Amino acid sequence: MPERKSKEKYDIPLYRKPFLSIEEAVAYTGIGRDKLYELTNPEDCPFVLWIGNRRMIKRRVFDEYIEKCYSI
Repeated sequence: MPERKSKEKYDIPLYRKPFLSIEEAVAYTGIGRDKLYELTNPEDCPFVLWIGNRRMIKRRVFDEYIEKCYSI
């Protein structure tokens, strides 16, 4: 019987990933999903990377942005 190749899943901690999906960013920061969408909507948002219609958050840039914020 031939061996079936399974999809490899990489378990990388969120704090090590360079880019986070919105759902990962929610888990990473504790900031709500709707608030993250609101923060990433502007065209000049420095910590969002668009891949087609999908938005990814540049984790390091986002960390720096949050460090400078008083409130969001």
